[in-house]
Amino acid sequence: MSRVLVPCHVKSTVALQVGDMRTSQGRPGVLVIDVTFPNIAPFELQEIMFKNYYTAFLSIRVRQQSSMHTAAKWVTCLRDYCLMPDPHSEEGAQDYVSLFKHQMLCDMNRVLELRLILRQPSPLWLSFTVEELQIYQQGPKSPSLAFPKWLSHPVSNEQPAPRLEGLPDPSRVSSEVQQMWALTEMIRASHTSTRIGRFDVDGCYDLNLLSYT
Repeated sequence: MSRVLVPCHVKSTVALQVGDMRTSQGRPGVLVIDVTFPNIAPFELQEIMFKNYYTAFLSIRVRQQSSMHTAAKWVTCLRDYCLMPDPHSEEGAQDYVSLFKHQMLCDMNRVLELRLILRQPSPLWLSFTVEELQIYQQGPKSPSLAFPKWLSHPVSNEQPAPRLEGLPDPSRVSSEVQQMWALTEMIRASHTSTRIGRFDVDGCYDLNLLSYT
């Protein structure tokens, strides 16, 4: 399926206010990155791609336009997705990540805004973020290709040409096979017929029902 890059504006990272304490870039905590799409109508989000920079967990929220008469709502479509399973071994750090719409908890249609919530609870890393963020929407569907004629049943004007002379007629062959099978069963069921042309157990030879000893 095709995809199209969506032009977007990535706002500066903001430390999230947690209770009475405000986190900062110099201390592990929770950071928020807002993404807007000022020059595009509501779209169906297909893929989110970025480079992870020591972020342990990621949550994603989107603001969607439900209808023309109601206000757009924020919904959580991804919650605490693990980007860095083991901070001690730096597993997952600085890896490129692709998240697709089928991984989300909600439908990704009519998206107006996007919010990335980054979380790094480990005190090992003083800074964490995502880089090279790219948003893709679903591109135009490719036109369906016509199936070759040999994949479909031929219509009346596309029926095959008459068979070559000398080839057997399938219906006639089937009929003759059935007749041979019926004759075989009849011979097998008749005790007298099975003795024709054979020596029987008494040492007599039967031929056309004429026997001699």
